[in-house]
Amino acid sequence: MTMSDLRKINIDGTEYEVPAEYTLMQACEEAAGVEIPRFCYHERLSVAGNCRMCLVEWVGAPKPQASCALQVKDLRPNRDGTPANILTNSETVKKAREGVMEFLLINHPLDCPICDQAGECDLQDQAMAYGRDFSRFEENKRAVDDKFMGPLVNTIMTRCIQCTRCVRFITEVAGVEEIGMANRGEDAEITTYLEKSLTSELSGNVIDLCPVGALTSKPYAFNARPWELESVESIDVMDAVGSNIRIDSKSGQVLRILPIINEEVNEEWISDKTRFVWDGLTRQRLDKPYIRENGKLRAAGWDEALALAADKLKGGPSRIAAIAGDLMDAESMKALKDLMTSLGVRNLDCRQDGSVVGGGPRQDYLLNTTIAGLEDADAVLIIGANPRLEAPLVNARIRKGWLHGDMAVGLLGEAVDLTYNYDHLGAGSSDLTKFMKSTKGFAKTFKAAKRPVIIIGQSVLTGDNAPALLRRVGEFAKKSGVVTPGWNGFNVLHTAASRVAGLDMGFLPGEGGVGTAGIISKAEAGELDTVYLLGADEIDSDFGNAFVIYQGSHGDNGAHSADLILPGAAYTEKYGLYTNTEGRVQAANIAVPLKGDAKEDWAIIRALSAHCDRVLPYDSLDQLREKLFADHPVFAGLGHAPGAQGAEDFDPAKMGKAGDLADYNFAVSVREFYLTNPIARASKVMAECAALSDITPLVEAAE
Repeated sequence: MTMSDLRKINIDGTEYEVPAEYTLMQACEEAAGVEIPRFCYHERLSVAGNCRMCLVEWVGAPKPQASCALQVKDLRPNRDGTPANILTNSETVKKAREGVMEFLLINHPLDCPICDQAGECDLQDQAMAYGRDFSRFEENKRAVDDKFMGPLVNTIMTRCIQCTRCVRFITEVAGVEEIGMANRGEDAEITTYLEKSLTSELSGNVIDLCPVGALTSKPYAFNARPWELESVESIDVMDAVGSNIRIDSKSGQVLRILPIINEEVNEEWISDKTRFVWDGLTRQRLDKPYIRENGKLRAAGWDEALALAADKLKGGPSRIAAIAGDLMDAESMKALKDLMTSLGVRNLDCRQDGSVVGGGPRQDYLLNTTIAGLEDADAVLIIGANPRLEAPLVNARIRKGWLHGDMAVGLLGEAVDLTYNYDHLGAGSSDLTKFMKSTKGFAKTFKAAKRPVIIIGQSVLTGDNAPALLRRVGEFAKKSGVVTPGWNGFNVLHTAASRVAGLDMGFLPGEGGVGTAGIISKAEAGELDTVYLLGADEIDSDFGNAFVIYQGSHGDNGAHSADLILPGAAYTEKYGLYTNTEGRVQAANIAVPLKGDAKEDWAIIRALSAHCDRVLPYDSLDQLREKLFADHPVFAGLGHAPGAQGAEDFDPAKMGKAGDLADYNFAVSVREFYLTNPIARASKVMAECAALSDITPLVEAAE
């Protein structure tokens, strides 16, 4: 920043030099350290300037100024040439703020004793700090009808102070224009235009944004007060974004999940599935070992269950297989991989969907641009993905770049509503071939872009055509400047929280081994004796006559086909490392105790190794992590995303396989956004959302 970009300003008698683009609010808070109250202003939303709580005095001006809407560069100097004087604590400011607060409280009901916002309410706090201790309003208060916003957001609109944060978020960030302010003056009210459920997968964020108790969490209503909750910072596993979250619990039960600010990952937003899936953590839980006898499951002790599992793992290694599920932590997969390796088993896979990525350099299967880096792209080509459902916060980043920059977007695949305009380039592989050869329209824009990005969805990375498609796209990326020194625009969008960690540690078929599709085929053909499912619940097969060992937290698909069930921990009940789609390793923490006789997943496998006479070389989680870091140093880089690191070594010749690409249409990997994993499928709230969900309508794509 040059000196010409800085301006001098006098705040409360002290002179400061601040960027000219700063608002008075930013200047007062960042330079002078003075707190400015506000209701309507939010750092990530457009400036509305309608609550007037942030008034300050500009000495010489006829009236107080809204500090959120006036920039430093708009201040004229005093007549003697000295910097403009701003007062934040004068009698004029005090009187103005008291007046604003008095107006805000005119119609606000005295609901604090029964309001879920009580204890974390901006209106409460600022009324105490800046309000009067009496009211001069003696007329009747007005009442406003509550609005239906669906099963997630509870509305008590008489409390609303018309700050319009919810309107601006839904319109600007979520990209679904379903909330607005109707009427004017005394009749003004926030409403949904069609009186229907909100359709955005980010709608729950309006609860955090609301500074009063007008919009609150419907599932959480009347469950607890904030001072009764125990809070733990952790990582979300509902998708591969790795959103930073805070888990609030009471009496050993999760009652609320909120976002934690991480500018590189989720900013301060989370998806509705992340926020409201918590009721599924207590439903359909596996709390003790079970053994299937004569077609029925019976409860068993740990010694009996582990002895049976060990007996079934003593056969020939070629007749044993293991598959890791989408929600597993790195430590559990590492322990299972070590156990299977010690037994000589090579039929391993962490890709339940049969994806072909993995086995090569990390940049072949990461979101190399990074989530935050997507904002810098000037052209984005999406192939076979619906990021709105597969990774809502990645989609929000793309929308942010499209809204505030010159980003052009093209889509190859099903035409869906992504909340931003894009060029629909076709639905299948033949259209991809045409695009690569074209020099017109979006193809011309993409090939001329300085920071182009390709995002490949998981759906096109499965099936017989996937290797050829991956090679073809990699070659195109190299040829068209998508990958250059300092910029790597080749991206794979993962949907499973465990996938990248599994690929990093090589939880893949060994020499002579087979992957998920081969394991299913062999099991159904009677060529496998034992299949170990580590939280694998997305496989549509009963594995023939093979003995199925299922280790997981919920009685879902994996448990239904299991002959032996070993109860594990949900992600809120264990320490664990998760690597997100951009390759960032993050640590989850224990928020609540285990259910019943369930054990942490790595500990179950460690105990099983002793029964198999293949004792693993670690007795604690710390020792396991030391082994993990030693064998795979990438896991030691907590919080780091590699980005363009290694872009110069990008080699399409090592990706997929060369061959002809058959003509077929691309699908999307996520259709039921609210029901993608066992926890979500156990959730009553997610079931209600799924019943009302209609957020993937076909649309006429912009040409």
